Amino acid sequence: MGIDFKNLFKKKKVAKKKPETTAEKFISWVKTIIWAIIVVMIINGLALASFVVPTGSMENTVMTGDFLFVNKFIYGPTTPQVIPFFNIPLPFYKFPAPKDPEKGDVIVFIFPGYRDEVKSSEFQYYLKRCVATAGDTLQIINNIIYVNGKRLPIPEHAVIDSSNYEDPSDKFRTFPPGLGFNRNNYGPLVIPKKGDVINLNQDNYRQWATFIAREGHSIDNTGSVITIDGNPSSKYTVERNYCFGMGDNRDHSLDSRYWGFIPYDNVVGTPMIVYWSWDTNLPITHLADKLSSIRFSRIGKIIH
Repeated sequence: MGIDFKNLFKKKKVAKKKPETTAEKFISWVKTIIWAIIVVMIINGLALASFVVPTGSMENTVMTGDFLFVNKFIYGPTTPQVIPFFNIPLPFYKFPAPKDPEKGDVIVFIFPGYRDEVKSSEFQYYLKRCVATAGDTLQIINNIIYVNGKRLPIPEHAVIDSSNYEDPSDKFRTFPPGLGFNRNNYGPLVIPKKGDVINLNQDNYRQWATFIAREGHSIDNTGSVITIDGNPSSKYTVERNYCFGMGDNRDHSLDSRYWGFIPYDNVVGTPMIVYWSWDTNLPITHLADKLSSIRFSRIGKIIH
């Protein structure tokens, strides 16, 4: 039996791959983008996120235009909270936290809304310093913060306005409504903790109405009867733990003094390091000015 050398060395025909159509290329591109967004969302929820500082309320600890890496694991990782690039909020689940916010921590949190808002009209992350936690008694006397009767140390890079100017309109804008506090002389105020019982009456109804509504209940004050979820109520039991946030640039900061307590559940992380810093108010079309605004001394700065 002979060997068929002709067939042995015959080159096999390799099927050529058909070129992709424009539609197929587009579908492939969309799939790649979707997977990239999903990966970013998972990482952003579980471990690490990026945050751009929009205002000077935390100067000089962090500066307007600082880009920060935020540790999101420390206060409890979450499922994705927002669709990247579109800022569309998502229902999310928060896993048990390794630790709760503590006094002195710089915290990133979901803004709970302005003083009289049950829910913020826009999903936003805020950055402040936690100055008091659940169960603490906070008081500010002549711009000096006291927690449980002890003076709170001033953060290393905080900015304090020596003029000590008081805006007469503050007493109409501060939280809680009706108590007449101002930014320099505030409290005493107890930060709510889970299980606290609040006695409700006609005098303090306005003070607690938005707070109770934020915890998911309907509250009304028709005539002389206060009702919660339709039932007459003279007491309310707090369902969550809260903290109080203030800016290190405290004389130029809209913070918990103006819009209220921060639920622990809203605290999503703490900033770790500045990885970039420049003037975010300059448009990218002014590239030369934009590049000249880079603060190289800020890059690599550890946040305390």
